[in-house]
Amino acid sequence: MKTCPAGPGVVDKDITTLYQMLEQLRRIQSEALDELSKVESLRELEFWRVRYLGKKSALIQILRSLATLPAEERPRTGMQANKVKNSLESGLREKEELLQQAVVAPHLDVQRLDVTLPGRPFPSGGLHPVTKALDEICSVFRNMGFQVVEGPEVEWEYYNFEALNIPQHHPARDRFATLWIDADGRKDSRLLRTHTSPMQIRFMERERPPIRMIAPGRVYRYEATDATHESVFFMVEGLAVDRSITMADLKGTLLEFCRCLFGDERQVRFRCDYFPFVEPGMEVAIQCLVCDGDGCRLCSHSGWIEILGAGMVHPDVLARVGIDPTVYSGFAFGLGVERIPMLRYGIDDIRLFYSNDLRFLKQF
Repeated sequence: MKTCPAGPGVVDKDITTLYQMLEQLRRIQSEALDELSKVESLRELEFWRVRYLGKKSALIQILRSLATLPAEERPRTGMQANKVKNSLESGLREKEELLQQAVVAPHLDVQRLDVTLPGRPFPSGGLHPVTKALDEICSVFRNMGFQVVEGPEVEWEYYNFEALNIPQHHPARDRFATLWIDADGRKDSRLLRTHTSPMQIRFMERERPPIRMIAPGRVYRYEATDATHESVFFMVEGLAVDRSITMADLKGTLLEFCRCLFGDERQVRFRCDYFPFVEPGMEVAIQCLVCDGDGCRLCSHSGWIEILGAGMVHPDVLARVGIDPTVYSGFAFGLGVERIPMLRYGIDDIRLFYSNDLRFLKQF
């Protein structure tokens, strides 16, 4: 007696599973395409992809379960499942392209884009007018062989006063409204430097003649601010020490400096003045830039504008740093940097440089 390998119930069960699978594929395709037509963003599109084409989606589960079907039904069902998958993937690509175009150019006709149009300019910064003047001053003296030297803004009393021939009770100290850090009257008291001359002393202590140096930097004065005075400003002070340096060398150097900054036709005047660390001392003035010497409000109707002080280095200053004043001589000078752009551009208030007003600074 022969036994049938599979009864009628088994065959009916396989057919039922097959029909259910095909019906599920048709339903998945219809539902997926309907939802795809309603997707309006790339974010929603990604959720749609995970739901219908992801590893845990119903479509992928059907593809994995094909092995449970009879061998003769697998090709037909697999073909139908792949057809549905390809349809969904094609719809996904088309929708993605449409959404990306909407993001890149939502209201732009790409065919009319003019690629020859210049780009939008980005705002760029610029140098502060005081910085420009400082760089220009240093450049002029570099071309004449001077070395640029910088030093501390918090200085010892010795370098700021004593070494420059200004002892503690010297009346010249009244001219310097000093910001003290250690105001106890000790010899080693500290302060915010009132000029950059201390760097001249420091440089002569470690270097031997010949010396050519300038010391630019910020200085501090304890005084009320007005149109011509600031409590914090910039100075450039210079020094030259060598054998047989004379007043003629000083005048020639400063004459060249003034003409480099203000033009070859500008007249320069030298007059006697007093500074404790030079002997003799002088003030240097240039012909007024506004009235050309005729007299106006800027020059107080004198025709001249003072720009710096200078003189021959005092022998006591040289001796204090170990340089023999009987063998060497030298000259020194100093000027306020803000004075240069004020004269050049006709600025009548020094406070404008540090008010951080872009309407003012953008002019330069």
